[in-house]
Amino acid sequence: MTETAIHPPSEIIIGIDLGTTNSMSAYVYPDGAALVQNEFRNTFTPSVVAYTPASVLTGYQATVVAPQFPDTTFYSFKRFMGRSLKDVQEDLSRLPFTVSEGQNSTVIFSAGQKYISPEELSAEILKRIKTDTEQILGNPVKKAVITVPAYFDDAQRQATKNAAFLAGFEPVRIINEPTAAAIAYGLDHQHKGKILVYDLGGGTFDVSVLELKGKIFRVLSTSGNTRLGGDDFDYIIASDIKAQFEMQTGSPFSENPAARGYVKREAEQIKIELSASNAVAKIITDPLTGGEFIYKLTAEQLTILLSDKIEQTIQCRHYVCGYCGCGIGRGSTRIPAVRKRIEELFGKPPHTRINPDQVVAVGAAVLGHLLAGGRRDFVLMDVIPLSLGIETIGGSFSKLIMKNSSIPAKATEYYSTSVDNQTAINIDIYQGEREMVRDCRLLGKIKLSGIPPMPAGFPRLQVAFMVDNNGILTVSAVEERSGKSAHIEIIPEHGLSPQAVRKMIEDSIFTAEKDFHARNLADYRVKADMMVRGYGKIKDSIKNLKTAAEFSAIEQAVDAVRRVKDGDNPDLIRTAMDEMGRLTAEVTDEVMSLNITQALKYTF
Repeated sequence: MTETAIHPPSEIIIGIDLGTTNSMSAYVYPDGAALVQNEFRNTFTPSVVAYTPASVLTGYQATVVAPQFPDTTFYSFKRFMGRSLKDVQEDLSRLPFTVSEGQNSTVIFSAGQKYISPEELSAEILKRIKTDTEQILGNPVKKAVITVPAYFDDAQRQATKNAAFLAGFEPVRIINEPTAAAIAYGLDHQHKGKILVYDLGGGTFDVSVLELKGKIFRVLSTSGNTRLGGDDFDYIIASDIKAQFEMQTGSPFSENPAARGYVKREAEQIKIELSASNAVAKIITDPLTGGEFIYKLTAEQLTILLSDKIEQTIQCRHYVCGYCGCGIGRGSTRIPAVRKRIEELFGKPPHTRINPDQVVAVGAAVLGHLLAGGRRDFVLMDVIPLSLGIETIGGSFSKLIMKNSSIPAKATEYYSTSVDNQTAINIDIYQGEREMVRDCRLLGKIKLSGIPPMPAGFPRLQVAFMVDNNGILTVSAVEERSGKSAHIEIIPEHGLSPQAVRKMIEDSIFTAEKDFHARNLADYRVKADMMVRGYGKIKDSIKNLKTAAEFSAIEQAVDAVRRVKDGDNPDLIRTAMDEMGRLTAEVTDEVMSLNITQALKYTF
């Protein structure tokens, strides 16, 4: 991306990759695009939210307290957005926290007496990203382009928009993740031709084909599975851990929340380690019984364990193979077995020169820059992942807008009645590819009332579908002989109503000061505890580097943090941490340098 290609926008619109496992944001500046770093100097924020008696923790802080609060630390909630409880039954048994059914068949999570929707949990992550981005840019950020899996249906896209509103963002565009990746790839390399984007993320899988031609980015085809991703790989490894545990110890692995959370974290770490090594051996301890064994797994064994899931992703190729030119990948495509299988299938290795974990956020930021009045050197044409239509007589699915139609899209069709003297017509709106609505997904309903009694077949009912640039569906219907009409922006049968979203926003404004205080207090407590524990690991080294008086001053500062870290005054905790940080910053660097020097001696 060259400097001349970027023009100052009239406002800031950032790009956000709201991920199942990690989330991140990016922005465009005069020299190109950059990822936002958080307070831990990472460009990613774990998509984890923990509810503790004191406050709500997000990101890295939530992962720290997860072992202490296993049944109120939530993760992978992106997979539940826009879903009904019936949709996610097979996922429930492996979760350490409680999932139940709310109003309109929504999925809700329980934290004591509090009930939280997946949208609210995603909003907590978006709030964290908003805060981090505003600190980096030094300006308020109110608008964002947010990415979703290409195979997210209308309900899931609407849920993503609701999460953004709850976090204080205006979601100016909801864009498919592989499309965002292709934007970053194409603009960075001036690539022309067809690109296969194989996107195996933490919770979802997409495969899309895009054509880059001049200044036009056109999505040709997309397929995928919103319930297949790295999480599923983790659970396969976790199941193997449990099986091996029982074989070697003679006892089953515990199934309480703490044990489920523990084995999931260990499985994920094993998966990550096997992406860079050929074998791993870890001590696995049952948190409840204390039983333990050494779990061993090789990269070859992992390939066998994951083979069925990997082949499920490859099966999508028949939708897109005719368009394939070259490929790029991200997320769980870091797993060597996945990359090897892609190379076998397409005869060339996947393109991974661009950081696969960052490319989606960067592409979204570039599009945000365009929408804000910046660069004008490309046109984006995305597609609809699944066909849209209505139920007709006999339970048939009448498709108005077909899968892979370019968006925005509009279609109109005429229908009539099959019963004499109908005074009302119910229109049930579905999404899917099957011929009968029982095999498709119900999105919403319109009821046309007050129609004068007429013979069957006489009413002339016009139904119009409109899909906007975000992939959000609006449906209108009019009975032309009587003039009766109805109009609806689809609110999923199992989604949050506009009234519920508004109330959540109003509640957040009313409690903003209280929530800010509680969040700061919780954050400072976690940081202070980390500082004290970190100091304990290098205390002896520091003592050898400082005079008695200097070491005494440091010890007093550490004791001050210990005294206040569990208190209720965030200002006292922050002041104590600042003093401890001031006294230990220089000596910490010295200890690190000394350790590196010692390591080099043994290396050479």
